[in-house]
Amino acid sequence: MNTNQDVLNFMKTRRSIRNFKPDMVPKDVIDEIITAGTYAASGMNRQSPVIIAVTDKEVRDRLSKLNAEIMGTDSDPFYGAPVVLIVLADKNCGTYLYDGSLVMGNLMLAAHGLGIGSCWIHRAKEEFERPECQEILKSLGIEGDYEGIGHCVLGYANGEYPAAPQRKAGRVYYI
Repeated sequence: MNTNQDVLNFMKTRRSIRNFKPDMVPKDVIDEIITAGTYAASGMNRQSPVIIAVTDKEVRDRLSKLNAEIMGTDSDPFYGAPVVLIVLADKNCGTYLYDGSLVMGNLMLAAHGLGIGSCWIHRAKEEFERPECQEILKSLGIEGDYEGIGHCVLGYANGEYPAAPQRKAGRVYYI
């Protein structure tokens, strides 16, 4: 059982992983991470963000290629991670960007607590403005004006876990 100290330690030690093993994360672990995302705080508890779990390699690779195209490269922007959790939020909610960002934070912290590496990958907004990604939403029955917030890539770290850099001074003020 995790204690409050464990939770604080997870917050202090979570790092972005940028090199993943190809091994698939078990579905029950993915489900636990997703559940943590659904418990993120949201404005007026509207719970506007949605999470799309991509574990199909073909779909994952198509999204990676599209994301790389937007970035202007041909490398894998998902760093080889076998799982991509896409967070989108309803633009009709005034707090959608914050709500989706909180979901992303919960996903990454939960992953770390379960021994799974993660990294926030951008360009979900640009991806889901494109017709091919709008088709994905339509195929899943997701209707509305959703904006891509981010991709939370998941997998097992391939190599050493990065150490936390020193915290910058002068970032906290009391009144």
